[in-house]
Amino acid sequence: MFSLSDLDIPMIAAPMAGGASTPNLAVAVCDSGGLGFLAGGYKSPQTLVEQIVEVQRRTQRAFGVNLFIPQPALTDRAAVETYAGTLASEFPAAEFGEIDETDDDWFVEKVAVVIDHRVPVVSFTFGLPSDDAVQRMHAAGLFLIATVTSVPEALAAVDRGVDALCVQGPEAGGHRATFNSTGEPGTLALGELLIAIRETVTLPLIAAGGIHSGGQIASLLAAGTDAVQLGTALLRTDESGANPAHQGALVDPRFTETVITRAFSGRPARSLRNAFITAHDASVPHEYPQVHHLTKGLRADAARRGDADALALWAGTGFREARSGPVATVLNALWADTHAAVVS
Repeated sequence: MFSLSDLDIPMIAAPMAGGASTPNLAVAVCDSGGLGFLAGGYKSPQTLVEQIVEVQRRTQRAFGVNLFIPQPALTDRAAVETYAGTLASEFPAAEFGEIDETDDDWFVEKVAVVIDHRVPVVSFTFGLPSDDAVQRMHAAGLFLIATVTSVPEALAAVDRGVDALCVQGPEAGGHRATFNSTGEPGTLALGELLIAIRETVTLPLIAAGGIHSGGQIASLLAAGTDAVQLGTALLRTDESGANPAHQGALVDPRFTETVITRAFSGRPARSLRNAFITAHDASVPHEYPQVHHLTKGLRADAARRGDADALALWAGTGFREARSGPVATVLNALWADTHAAVVS
């Protein structure tokens, strides 16, 4: 079975659903000595199979697949329909998705995919897999990582039998991994959260959230973290699949801050503040993934037009430090900065 100690450098590519995490990015991170990830969220089982096969064909190193845990059924359809009407009047040319009552993310089929293809590492976001799913994946030799945002979530993950925890602080870009999609996410900073979780569990810990410098990485490793997970730090790399408008916004002086918003998906997520968030964050219903599917066409249209003010510009708090160039160059520079920070 895989172990975090197998990595040449203790750096993991965050699985960024929506297109940023490509097979190119996963392979480049693996071949640089880290752990590359494919994002299984929103993908069909067939698309996931195709990407897994491509990564396996291109690298002999271990890699991971992230799966979203299915969410509760829709509770306030009227609120979502009202939100849909508001957006349709503002964006008449956009296509809007159907409002499904339940979250059909093919989770069972995707678990079968990662087992059948012997994916070395599988992580989970928005909750935990069933006991049966954990047992079947372990029987196939898979290393399982639960993403957690609080001590209670960490304890629940330990009880479920996972092999490591990805501790996501509020500084992270994109969706908060909190198990409760309708509640307010915790605000304990990453460093404090890691300390609180380390006091209660003994599993290997992966730190995630706003990590962008060698100094941060050195401090986290010195504090007992086994690896760090990088998302925003890789968005501007050559292998990133992030839309050009998204990549450009990370260095655009018009975008000066990140905020936690539900405007694009109904679930808390950190994004660069743009016009869409300013206009709609206060009125969006707390219904995920229904709001995500509703706005998917709108966001795709904005991407085609290069309109950063209507895109979900997922970004962590260290977004200004995201470097361009090949993944290998970016990771090597961060690792060199980490060593320099240790020496100093």
